[in-house]
Amino acid sequence: MLFFPPPPQRRFVWRAAIPVIAMLLLAGCQSYEAAPLDIEAYSTSLENRLIETEPVSAFARRLRATGDDVPLQFDPNDGISYAEGEVLALFYNPELRVTRLQAGVALATKETAGLWEDPVFGFDGAEIITPPTPFEFGLMGSLTIPISGRLEVEKERAGAAYEAELRTVVHAEWNARGELRRKWASWTAAVAQAELIANMIVELEKIDAIADNLHDAGELNRVERRLLQIELADRRIQATEIDLLVIDTENALLDCLGLPPAAAALLLPAFPDMTIREIEDVTARLIESNTELAVHFAKYQTAEDTLRLEITKQFPDIVIGSGYGTQFNDHRVMFGVSIPVPILNANQAAIAEATARRGVARAEAETTFEKLIRRFSAANAALEIKKMQRAEYEQMIVPMLTAQTSDIQRIAELGELDMFVLLETEKRKLSAKRKLIELQVRELDAAITVQQILGPELRQNPMPATDQATPDEPTTELDNEIVAGDTQ
Repeated sequence: MLFFPPPPQRRFVWRAAIPVIAMLLLAGCQSYEAAPLDIEAYSTSLENRLIETEPVSAFARRLRATGDDVPLQFDPNDGISYAEGEVLALFYNPELRVTRLQAGVALATKETAGLWEDPVFGFDGAEIITPPTPFEFGLMGSLTIPISGRLEVEKERAGAAYEAELRTVVHAEWNARGELRRKWASWTAAVAQAELIANMIVELEKIDAIADNLHDAGELNRVERRLLQIELADRRIQATEIDLLVIDTENALLDCLGLPPAAAALLLPAFPDMTIREIEDVTARLIESNTELAVHFAKYQTAEDTLRLEITKQFPDIVIGSGYGTQFNDHRVMFGVSIPVPILNANQAAIAEATARRGVARAEAETTFEKLIRRFSAANAALEIKKMQRAEYEQMIVPMLTAQTSDIQRIAELGELDMFVLLETEKRKLSAKRKLIELQVRELDAAITVQQILGPELRQNPMPATDQATPDEPTTELDNEIVAGDTQ
């Protein structure tokens, strides 16, 4: 078989067309950049969170600018109060970090929604070797003209989806505040319990010294003496159990704060202050401010826009194309138009599914409101009961037991000791004080639940507190409209 190469000028045209087409295809492409995971560097940044405090201080100033009552500066050397801890949790909480980055995914979709489809270019070439003929080629390009309005609806739908993610961030931040209050209260209660046990052990040791003297004098029998020793040993074991509880609650608190273990020594125990204002119209307040309901409002709007988008898709867009080519030395310009005819499919399946999902979103919003009304009523009733119980213990039972202990100790110092009455009084006093701490925690938990249900007070539509996940790594930024968040 004989091979007759094409004339040089034809080979040049043919080969020159290939890089031109390649350049057109690659003109709008992005290049890949690797981002290796460096846990060691992250570990260093974690340990330095209480050393490099300026990012947190700047964030606190943003919060204060919107009315949040937070400290402007952080100095870990004088300890971390609850007020400082709330800012740290909003800034470093690991769950919040992930939630914000997920909102960044929705933002990326929003910023790229509604773009025209890329034009399509095609090239065909042929050269008949035997018998030799001129090089034939055809170059064709097509572009979709979105006359249906679909792209604008895509933008609105992406905006609604991003708004739903922002509402999710707000809801997560509001829940993080409540969770921090609960964990701080649990840790403070554990520390107080440990202090109560330690104080009781000190008192029992004093009584034990008196009992030694009475036993040596023959005024206290061996059975009563042993009973006191057993009680003292039992309380010392309880003290070690409370120490373990302190460690557990402390670790849970650090996890919520997003701080390293070394920060435990800087935490200052105190019960967070909770003030619940009287609400005249609970229904209106829930509709305006409840963060969970706000998420469902945004999700319902997303479902509405999704249905609009699917309905718009049944209306066709026009695809126009044009090109240039040669055949048998004849030069020609080509032109074509295509438009789908929506008479068989018409996007019926997607429209039916979007309609059903809108119904689901409506039901989720309505049933969430229904549950919130019931939860608020129950939490408000529980709060009133806990207040009454704590006041009873605080004003009646604990003072009476304290006075009883003082009287018995004065009698013991005179040389008269009723071991059973003394031990029973000490145990009842400890039990009452521990119960008082427990009731204080439960009252605070009920108040937190009420406040979480009511939602923030400053604005009807609160925005996320921060557009950063952490200060030590690049993240997907949210909208510039995001401002510092709201508090109660």
